[in-house]
Amino acid sequence: MNKKLSSLVAALALPAALMAQGWPANHQGVMLQGFYWNSFDASHWKNLESQADELAQYFNLVWIPQSGNCGGESMGYDDLYWFNNYQSAFGSEQELRSMIGKLKQKGIGTIADVVINHRKTLTNWVDFPKETYQGKTYQLLSTDICKDDCGGQTASWAAANGYALSNNNDTGEGVTFARDLDHNSANVQKNVKAYLHFLLNDMGYAGVRYDMVKGYAAKFTALYNADAKPTFSVGEYFDGNKQLLTNWINGTKVNGVIQSAAFDFNTRYAVRDATNYSNWTKLDHDGLATDPTYARYAVTFVENHDTERRSASEQQDPIKRDTLAANAYILAMPGTPCVFLKHWIDCKADIKNMILLRNLTGINNQSAWKRNGSSVARYIFTTTGTKGRLHVAVGSSANTYSPDANTWALAAEGHHYRYFLERTMQTAWTSLPSGHYDEGATVTLRAIATDKNAQLVYTLDGTDPTSQSTRANNGATLRLPEGNTTLKVALLTGGKVLGTVTRTYQVQAFKPYNISVNVNTDAVGWTSMYVWSWGGDGSHNPTAKSWPGDRVTTTTKLDGKTWYTLHYAINAKDDYVNFVFNSSNGSVQTANVQNVKRTSYLVVTASKDASGHYLVKDVSDKYATAIAPITTTKAHRPTTVTSIDGRTLRRFSTYVDAAEATTGLPAGLYIVNGAKVAKP
Repeated sequence: MNKKLSSLVAALALPAALMAQGWPANHQGVMLQGFYWNSFDASHWKNLESQADELAQYFNLVWIPQSGNCGGESMGYDDLYWFNNYQSAFGSEQELRSMIGKLKQKGIGTIADVVINHRKTLTNWVDFPKETYQGKTYQLLSTDICKDDCGGQTASWAAANGYALSNNNDTGEGVTFARDLDHNSANVQKNVKAYLHFLLNDMGYAGVRYDMVKGYAAKFTALYNADAKPTFSVGEYFDGNKQLLTNWINGTKVNGVIQSAAFDFNTRYAVRDATNYSNWTKLDHDGLATDPTYARYAVTFVENHDTERRSASEQQDPIKRDTLAANAYILAMPGTPCVFLKHWIDCKADIKNMILLRNLTGINNQSAWKRNGSSVARYIFTTTGTKGRLHVAVGSSANTYSPDANTWALAAEGHHYRYFLERTMQTAWTSLPSGHYDEGATVTLRAIATDKNAQLVYTLDGTDPTSQSTRANNGATLRLPEGNTTLKVALLTGGKVLGTVTRTYQVQAFKPYNISVNVNTDAVGWTSMYVWSWGGDGSHNPTAKSWPGDRVTTTTKLDGKTWYTLHYAINAKDDYVNFVFNSSNGSVQTANVQNVKRTSYLVVTASKDASGHYLVKDVSDKYATAIAPITTTKAHRPTTVTSIDGRTLRRFSTYVDAAEATTGLPAGLYIVNGAKVAKP
């Protein structure tokens, strides 16, 4: 029997429980937390799906919010439905399945946010929804609620209303906004196991993130994972005490095998203190990721939805400065890094380069690392991957640090961080990864070579560089042309061309454009329609300051139908408009329509979501090449001029155009007739 075949047979012979071991060994991937608090637009399933091609170049996992319906707009932590209702604040079940499928097609596994410590009820303290899945009925009962739930308040209510609770107290911490579940209950275990199989085998999730695992004993995570066998499992044990973290990880063992990773809060707090207090010796800590025994099970992070600054009234516990240096640290260390969506959006080019260099050197969750220096001003370390070493400096003086020039060459740098590669890597590198950039973007070319005098050769048309291609010295800067460019750059050393890297750039100056949004209400019989709009750059709000918003008076005839028509200006590449359409003075309405940034045709259907709101179907593709419709306009509403910050500056008794409305006003930006206007 050959070696490969014998290895396969041996793997197949392993007990099933041993095949699920919490988190893969030597895992080289990086995870994206695909949401932040109230990121209903940024994390909409359609929006995330549209980014699949780009995300696949850097991430192999995306963790998304709890995706079941919670009875209203919610981030998902007051979970209500587990099987039958997936119309959530982030999109429909169809959109969710489409996103998971598209990400999987691109090589990205979707991580489900699983909330099983507690569960919300429907109309009273104990009535959980009854759901059917694969012909079986699943429902939690009052006897599945911990005896000491909500400090005894639930028990008092139950006794007064003829219900009984479990005889068991909670095995962990509780919450007050939902019912704490008794995981010793056979019915709870049956429901949870079925729920996990539904998520993994029906929905297509690749793994699970268990919320609030402090709320129930670790042995239950072991029980559930041994049954469901997720490839990826990580628990949120919200504590910076490493001993407690490792106790929980070890508590998930089945037959001596760990069944789940954990978020490395110990490392997160060290990074927070290093950045917030500008004292980089704080990275001299004993976290999960720095411990070879537990690095495999460490999911490191800089920020998440529970630590970020949500608002002035919800400060929480954020990283206050040096976001780049903080990410540079975790992305060069062992453990599996989890990048926060806000950081990805705000620091995309830097984080892309960090991940590319992590992958180039083959750093994984069990890579060896060594501290090379620690001071208040900077922290220096080297991590050894399967394909090379990455030498890193982070801190307030990191950008003045230069290691041994015979061994190391600068590969990437940014505010308070530097990444160095070994010269023996023999490769070209660029300061800008592939992506979309504004007009005027420049890229620095770098030579990582044992020959310090090595030159670079490059092309901008996608052809492979040769010794006859345009030459550049190490550190040369190119201004990227407008349009689409494929840059290929390579080393030229000893007459040989080697170490080619390829980057694709889309460079253009954004030009504002106008869109129309056309809404047909035949299926629901509305004879008038109002619109409540928001989102994007803030210029799309209705003129009316209160619900139900603005009455739509412009209609369009197309395909034998009447469409209510609205016009908006898209003012930036990240601008968009959200809508709720309504009638009868706001007493009936649609579900949210989000992230609209192109001319659209929307049909209000007779179907409703769990909140009783009409669902809207996007039929824009059907009309993409339609003959221009005939637009008729009823009487315009009177014109109002407001400032960008929402102050009403002028009111007219009739409709006037923008030029007349802004006559005599200083140069600047104004909102006139619902659109942003720039007055020269």
